[in-house]
Amino acid sequence: MVKFCTKTSLIFPKTSCHQLQTQSFIPFSVRQEHKNILESRLVSILHGCAHINQAKQVHAHIVRKGLDQCCYVLTKLLRTLTKLDVPMGSYPRLVFQQVEYPNPFLWTALIRGYALQGPLTESVLLYNSMRRRGTGPVSFTFTALFKACSAALDVDLGTQVHAQTILVGGFGSDLYVGNTLIDMYVKCGCLDCGRRVFDEMQDRDVISWTSLIVAYAKSGNIEAASELFDGLPTKDMVAWTAMVSGYAQNAKPREALEAFERMQAAGVKTDEVTLVGVISACAQLGAAKYANWVRDVAEQSGLGPTSNVVVGSALIDMYAKCGSVEDAYKVFEKMEEKNVYSYSSMIVGFAMHGLADAALELFNGMVKTEIKPNRVTFIGVLTACSHAGMVEQGKQLFAMMQECYGVAPADDHYACMVDLLGRAGRLEEALNLVKLMPMNPHGAVWGALLGSCRIHGNPDIAWIAASHLFELEPNNIGNYILLSNIYASAGMWDDVSKIRKLMRAKGLKKNPGCSWVEGKKGIIHEFFAGDMSHPKTRVIKQALEDLLDGLKYLGYQPKLSCVAYDISDEEKKRLLMSHSEKLALAFGLLTSAGCTIRIVKNLRICEDCHSVMCGASQITGREIVVRDNMRFHHFRNGTCSCGNFW
Repeated sequence: MVKFCTKTSLIFPKTSCHQLQTQSFIPFSVRQEHKNILESRLVSILHGCAHINQAKQVHAHIVRKGLDQCCYVLTKLLRTLTKLDVPMGSYPRLVFQQVEYPNPFLWTALIRGYALQGPLTESVLLYNSMRRRGTGPVSFTFTALFKACSAALDVDLGTQVHAQTILVGGFGSDLYVGNTLIDMYVKCGCLDCGRRVFDEMQDRDVISWTSLIVAYAKSGNIEAASELFDGLPTKDMVAWTAMVSGYAQNAKPREALEAFERMQAAGVKTDEVTLVGVISACAQLGAAKYANWVRDVAEQSGLGPTSNVVVGSALIDMYAKCGSVEDAYKVFEKMEEKNVYSYSSMIVGFAMHGLADAALELFNGMVKTEIKPNRVTFIGVLTACSHAGMVEQGKQLFAMMQECYGVAPADDHYACMVDLLGRAGRLEEALNLVKLMPMNPHGAVWGALLGSCRIHGNPDIAWIAASHLFELEPNNIGNYILLSNIYASAGMWDDVSKIRKLMRAKGLKKNPGCSWVEGKKGIIHEFFAGDMSHPKTRVIKQALEDLLDGLKYLGYQPKLSCVAYDISDEEKKRLLMSHSEKLALAFGLLTSAGCTIRIVKNLRICEDCHSVMCGASQITGREIVVRDNMRFHHFRNGTCSCGNFW
């Protein structure tokens, strides 16, 4: 182990090549052995250098000991200088120029230095100089250049370097070169080229397979990723994690959980990256059974939330999205270490459940610690104010973001403010805020304004918001449907027809309403609007009819305005009865006696279904939790946590 005398001085070995030469006769083998020991010792010392002055001391010792032409030691010196961010054009270049016959590794060390620091063109010029001087490249030469091309996203140069590996020859079977080449093509967005390299490789390892699996998953082609994964001979933790995370990132939570179950069955170790991926899948699915199971796995793996802040923060988010904000807060309280992500996850969790006071209280407690809020924290508190109609508090928080905490308001924060003002009926003020934004408003900003116009029935401002959305998100059918519904509520049927004609011309089709509810043993049952294919359809339909009959005695009347079609009232009632969340509710009442019914919906819950959920919680005495694409609704004793403000 290297011992440092002071911050910048070193202890060196006493043996030198010069001493070996001046001593009495010593056999060549012994001299060579001593020389090798000296070189290894110097390389070891260089490895421990943490400052350029230390590296210079070693360099002086190298020169004094007659090793100024030793490419082995000087290669390590150049790599050390690169690690210490010493500019290549100064000291390292001078070191290199003193060597009369640099070997491929010394050339590569300098090429690598320029590849990491730039300019990339200098790396290429050095490679050309090396070839002109008759020095052949090694695998590390090409990998350094490929990594530089990846960092610069220069696929044209990367392709030329790829051609060099073929022209020079001998690198077709080099596994390290092949893997780096795949990585270069993938990062430059040429996935097909990366796949071609993979297919032509003589030898592959788990890195070769996993690189492509991750790339396919990130590109959204999860089927190709799955096919590759199935063909992988030996699946390690990294490969399994790539599939679990890939499914989660592509909104396939069930497949992610199934892959994780198979990973567990195969006895493969779990790390925090795997857990974060599967926790994300649980959060998407919103199933309590899986949430508790994943937490148990985390505990058994020694990655419980008490001691692991990454897993703990992810679990907070998961429990909140599974409808159990109480469990989320229990995790938060037990965490020994908390960071901005833990606080932000908990604040956002409170916000989505309509617990604005709790969110603001936690925020006020957070800013009293050394932990400073970030952009996500402010999205959480602004959302909390929006869902609770706390306009003045929200405006104060928005004003103090940059002034007090150095967080510049971004598009998402403006979207929260537009939502806050719009929900409160201050549509003109919201529109003026959009016009004053220092950046171009993105879809979420105009979407918040359009949604507010639906709540307050303002077709004029709705058209302004929708016209911008049609430019920004031309294929987002939700915007067209929302505007159509606003027109329908205002009785503007000619405008409804124009919007629907525009949708047909673009070939847009409405995403069907879908809800799922957790049944016995954690089995997820899925329902689509108007779909009567469930095995228990007849019983579900009868239970729903009985429920609606009971609600009529409490004064329930179907809200026909929720149907944006110019059809008869009876037909509207039939369509309302077949909404997916109502089918899920009836199934939950039939199968989960005494338990909280938890429903997740892919779209916003309509006013009629919201009214039915309120009534059902009153006449059955059951708690019903619905998560739509906006927030959580907790229905208890005939009222909702949103206060009919959503």
